[in-house]
Amino acid sequence: MTTLTSAEPVTGLEEPRFLGVRHRPAALSLAIRASVPLLLLAAWWYGSASGAIPSDVLAAPSQVVGALGELAATGQLTDYLLASAHRAGLGVLLGGGAGLLLGVVAGLSALGEELVDPTMQMKRAVPFLALVPLFISWFGVEESFKVVLIAVAAAGPMYAYTYLGVRGVDRKLVEAARGFGLRGPRLALGVIIPTALPSILMALRVSLSVALTGLIAAEQIGATEGIGYLVTLAQQYYRSDYMVLCVVVYAVLGLVIDLAIRGAEKASMPWRR
Repeated sequence: MTTLTSAEPVTGLEEPRFLGVRHRPAALSLAIRASVPLLLLAAWWYGSASGAIPSDVLAAPSQVVGALGELAATGQLTDYLLASAHRAGLGVLLGGGAGLLLGVVAGLSALGEELVDPTMQMKRAVPFLALVPLFISWFGVEESFKVVLIAVAAAGPMYAYTYLGVRGVDRKLVEAARGFGLRGPRLALGVIIPTALPSILMALRVSLSVALTGLIAAEQIGATEGIGYLVTLAQQYYRSDYMVLCVVVYAVLGLVIDLAIRGAEKASMPWRR
């Protein structure tokens, strides 16, 4: 029987594979992310230039750029964006704040879950657009109606994700914090919410996306400014270039919101790459 000694070389072994995450360079990652939108833009431009896509079906990129120039020259684009941002921001602040508070309350205690969760689940099952006639009868068609509709739209996702995030917190961590004397608001703000922060930020992302839908619906009723009002005008006057411009504006807003939340995630959770 032969045995290997420390002096004998070991053969037949392979170098272990790298099991970590290989990150692409930032420039390459950005190029890959932008490749599909750029290809779609190129296909849109080529289809419009070749006549394959009629202008009455889908406005050409040059027409959309012209519509953008018209609105920018008159200053209406800035006014409409500011009006929509004010409504959406106020609605998300109210609805998201309420959803966050209720999610924490329902996730922290059995009594809170029994009091809050059934009502929120019923509310979540009702499409917020079905509440439009009722809200109009209560608030009219002024700013209160628009803000309340956006708030109701944003509250559901914020509550659901926050509730799941709080419920997912390790109970051993909570008991350890209680052993150090943390109770009530100190426990929630110091341990529960920071641990559930990934779910809360995801809730914010979804709430803002749903709020844009509520914003469109709200601004098409009794509004005199806003991107949703611009959509209504474009539909009335059959301006497909303005319609496409509004779609592009909403897409850009969604991208900006997503980038802002990604930045908040990196700043608040530097350990998550």
